[in-house]
Amino acid sequence: MHNFVKFITHYVKSISLPRLSKLTIVFTSALLAACSQQEAATPKAIAPGVTVYSVKNIELGGHREFVARTVPFQEANITARVEGQLVKRHFEEGRFVEKNQLLFEIEADSYQASLTQAKADLEGKHSVLETAKRNLARGQEVAPQGFISQSDLDKLITEDLQAKAAVSSALAALEKAELNLSYTQIKAPFSGRIGRVNVNTGNVVGPTSGTLATITANDPMYVSFQIEEAEVVSYMQKNMSKQSRNETPVDVSLKLPNNTMYDQMGVLEYADTKISESTGTIDMRAEFKNPDGIILPGLFVTLMIDGQDKKPQITVPQMAVQENQQGKFVLVVDEQNTVAVRPVSLGRRINAMWVVESGLVADERIIIQGLQKVRAGIAVKPTEKNVDAKTGAVQDLVN
Repeated sequence: MHNFVKFITHYVKSISLPRLSKLTIVFTSALLAACSQQEAATPKAIAPGVTVYSVKNIELGGHREFVARTVPFQEANITARVEGQLVKRHFEEGRFVEKNQLLFEIEADSYQASLTQAKADLEGKHSVLETAKRNLARGQEVAPQGFISQSDLDKLITEDLQAKAAVSSALAALEKAELNLSYTQIKAPFSGRIGRVNVNTGNVVGPTSGTLATITANDPMYVSFQIEEAEVVSYMQKNMSKQSRNETPVDVSLKLPNNTMYDQMGVLEYADTKISESTGTIDMRAEFKNPDGIILPGLFVTLMIDGQDKKPQITVPQMAVQENQQGKFVLVVDEQNTVAVRPVSLGRRINAMWVVESGLVADERIIIQGLQKVRAGIAVKPTEKNVDAKTGAVQDLVN
């Protein structure tokens, strides 16, 4: 090509001007013809293939999410109520125990001896009482005949009353001795899981020894959360305007710390009677059945409340959403299969989908696969497919 240009340049310099004009016309015509043939031989750009999804309306209620904490249904710190050596433990740490199951034994010899002494003391007091009763009966019998003075009769009455009081005192001592002996066997107050033991056998324990172990009942499980005071007031105003204090029915669900949904629905179980002055919130509590023990106490979870009064809302697959400096957007394919950028305002996420608050209408087609191959304004070859709302898997349309 370089040699050809040099030849043409040399040839043009060697010819006259009139002849040069004619040659220029001929040469230009030849170049234009060659260019036209080259353009005709170049194929047109092929429209890239993309996968599109037709957005749909689904019925959704009002939605709120709260950071919450799981709280056991029942919890008790097991402590010793009498002092003595801890001689035996009857459970394994972390295991389930039944109500009234024996957990610990405290040495009972001294308490058994106290019980035996209390029984003997009670028998002695009963003997004294029987004697006082007989003496009083005889005195009352002969007093009318003047065989004993009134002062002697009063003394017999006093002795009888003192003997009765002594029996009552001995009986109370016996009951206390029996109670103390029963406290040497520490039993589970309810069914649940028992945690780590804080005191080993052989140690002397008592009321001041602190917690021996903690037992929790985790079925059902409470979930504690707070609501801001402004929402509480709005809720009360809404219900009062209907002249009704009936609660609006809601669906209560739970997202676990590993971002999976708990398979049991809950119920709102408790609301405090006043707003906290320090936080400006009201304490609330939901209850979830926990038969398999999946929910443990102390977890940070996400509590979700959905109103049962539902309305249609558009959802899109999360894979279709992109973001730039102006915000989130999707790529829409119109009826002429041309790509356009559509800014969207998004709400909550539901599994693999994202709720669209504004920016799209039902049945519009958005690109879900092939996003890297397209830009605004170009034509594409769309293939419509469906998306599993839970997993996000792309699926063929079902006819």
